[in-house]
Amino acid sequence: MKQPLRIFTIDGTGVSEAVIAADGETPGLTPQEPAAASARLSTLAALQQVRLPEHGYLWIACARAQFDVLQTQLQATLQALTGVQLLDLHVSDLLNQQLPSRYDYTSQYDLLVFRRLAAGGLTVDPAQPGQTLNHLPARGGPPILRRIDTSPVGFAVFDRVLLTIHPSDCAVRDAYAARLLAAGHSAPSHNGNGVTPDSRSAGARGVPAHPADMMLRIVNQMVDSYLELRRDLTHQLDHWQAELLDPKTRFNNWSALLTARLSLHHLDEICEDQHSAVQDWIESLKTWPEADTPLSQSERDLLLVRSRDVLEHIERVVHHVRRLEQSAEAAVQMHFNAQSHRTNEIMRTLTVLTAIFLPLNLIAGIFGMNFDFIPLLHRSNGFWLAMVAMGFTTVTLVMFFWRKRYLERSAR
Repeated sequence: MKQPLRIFTIDGTGVSEAVIAADGETPGLTPQEPAAASARLSTLAALQQVRLPEHGYLWIACARAQFDVLQTQLQATLQALTGVQLLDLHVSDLLNQQLPSRYDYTSQYDLLVFRRLAAGGLTVDPAQPGQTLNHLPARGGPPILRRIDTSPVGFAVFDRVLLTIHPSDCAVRDAYAARLLAAGHSAPSHNGNGVTPDSRSAGARGVPAHPADMMLRIVNQMVDSYLELRRDLTHQLDHWQAELLDPKTRFNNWSALLTARLSLHHLDEICEDQHSAVQDWIESLKTWPEADTPLSQSERDLLLVRSRDVLEHIERVVHHVRRLEQSAEAAVQMHFNAQSHRTNEIMRTLTVLTAIFLPLNLIAGIFGMNFDFIPLLHRSNGFWLAMVAMGFTTVTLVMFFWRKRYLERSAR
């Protein structure tokens, strides 16, 4: 099923939502060309009725498959609401599923592409715009490694409009939309003179006062999903480290460990791109015109604080990922060192045993010579005298090697 187009109106602390059904989902119509044309007309008519609130802004949340189909209608809506359309290159960026996290801007709007963890298996079929695939190619390795799969989310930030382009299975969008609606329903009511300010707008669960503020909150929620991934990755690598260092087990899961190292390296690159994009956004934010009122300056300061908070969260993810990479590398090195040490112990034991039996072999070889006259050869107790000599030699050598600590075992 195609995802509907969701439009949120944020007017002060009040939040309302309008849902525009996806093309081809008009009830009672068969999937034929007249039905599709009717659905397109209904979608276009619904978009033409979208208006800016008196004091607030709009959040237009659109799936990438729908944006691919409704480019013309959405561009016309943006023209009517903001007086400007998205550039063709930015439209291509928003449709590109392989684009890394990046930031760009124009004189009218800012564009941020941020890769988030993919929660499901839906992806867009490039051969059929607007259609989705319900399966992905099989991937090996533990289940935790299959979670390190990302897809881009695009943000176009206007003065009073926020346009987000997300995958069809974007749980982050749905979770934040539910939180936003709950905050709007529980917000204080309007008074007769104007809008009642939201006392919680500076918190994580309040109603954002600006489209850029909402973008940063959504991005922060995406980064938090990477922070939640750290615990599972740590448990998995700790399990492998225990297997690598256990002398009683034989580790043979090298392909999964190699896949984990490659996944961590890929995650490190993703976080580096995210860090650069947010850093570019902060630098651009500092170049905005000076605020003319204390309220505007307060909003500017809030955006800077939120941006630095997002940056700090990304740095925490990068630090942890690199620490995991170092831990995996150290575990592999310790494994081979332990195997080398175990081999050395075995070779030392064999060398000591060989050194003990060399005199015994010498005695046996002497008495095995084909001479008629050999001492003790014709005596009745000659065999026992030779055995006593060999036993004394063995005990002497064992005691000597024990004093030299050649026969000691390392403590477990």
